[in-house]
Amino acid sequence: MPSFVFYLLTVVIFGAIYGTLAMGLNIQWGYTGILDFMYIAFVAVGGYVTSLLMMPPALPGSGFQYVLGLNWPFIPALLVGGLAAALLALIVGLLSLNRLRSDYFAIVTVAVSLVLYTIAGNNTPLVNGWDGIAGIPQPFQDTLNLDYNTYQFFFLGMCIVVLIIVYIFSERLYRSPFGRALRSVREDELVAQGLGKNVFALRLKAFVIGAFIAGIGGSMLVIYVDAFNPSAWTTGETFFLWAALLLGGSANNRGAMLGALIVPVLFAEVTRFLPAFGSPTVVNASRYIAIGVLLILTVRFRPQGVLAEKRFRVRKSKLAQLEPALASDTGVHITDTDLEDNLGTLPDGATPARGEEGMTL
Repeated sequence: MPSFVFYLLTVVIFGAIYGTLAMGLNIQWGYTGILDFMYIAFVAVGGYVTSLLMMPPALPGSGFQYVLGLNWPFIPALLVGGLAAALLALIVGLLSLNRLRSDYFAIVTVAVSLVLYTIAGNNTPLVNGWDGIAGIPQPFQDTLNLDYNTYQFFFLGMCIVVLIIVYIFSERLYRSPFGRALRSVREDELVAQGLGKNVFALRLKAFVIGAFIAGIGGSMLVIYVDAFNPSAWTTGETFFLWAALLLGGSANNRGAMLGALIVPVLFAEVTRFLPAFGSPTVVNASRYIAIGVLLILTVRFRPQGVLAEKRFRVRKSKLAQLEPALASDTGVHITDTDLEDNLGTLPDGATPARGEEGMTL
């Protein structure tokens, strides 16, 4: 395989994996407004658990120490990796999500991520410490018996299948009554509570669902790179994912995938071709500088991202036609303001806001 084709294939695979990860974060932040700075911890837990389940037992004297090593097949190990990340989110959410909001909960997530990072690095018998794990079995390689180059295309196909499944699920979730309830929590928790919504349960479910997707994406990432250690579990990785989501478009899954292609993939790769100048670390740091500047410009001039959340507009003429029908059914005169406040009457994916020509949904 030509080196350029192999390089392009690698970029597309990373784009598909990071697109999956961005959609998981989108459910937490874009749908529900949960400020989660430990998202990379869910990615790491999913990757570690799936890999350790697939790997053989650690041999004494081999220089590797890790738990599990059960030689599991890929699909069960992948699902258990996602469930492990979801279980971690459930524990963190039950302990802190109900009592803390916004910035305070974000501080807790940072602290939990640092604690898990320290444990993984210093407890060598757990996941081989700072050296990490390597030699992870490649899914279906023994069954298909493909050569290395052909297998890269097969792995790309698996990543695209996972991406499509997560995309379809996220879109259906967005348009469902549950998704509308999540967005009501995002917009105003007090209003959601007034409408009878269990805000804590909704936030906890979104937090766990996003963590499960992070575990699945993390498993695909770790298996592809064939190695993982705590050095890949840093604040910078979380920053990349947040920048991707905010740039692409929060609460828009297509925007999340676009941001994942632009930030963690294209921007990270373009900086590799910069000419060497000054210290060797300057080129590596330039990608963070470039992405930071891009993020600042996005927040300043287009805070909704490249692909903004879809909203539906209902003109006043339509509202005038709808009002008599609703009044005849209920016997109650319903004004425009009443209709805006009643989230249950809005179309799928709608968020009420008053516009000059009518109601923006």
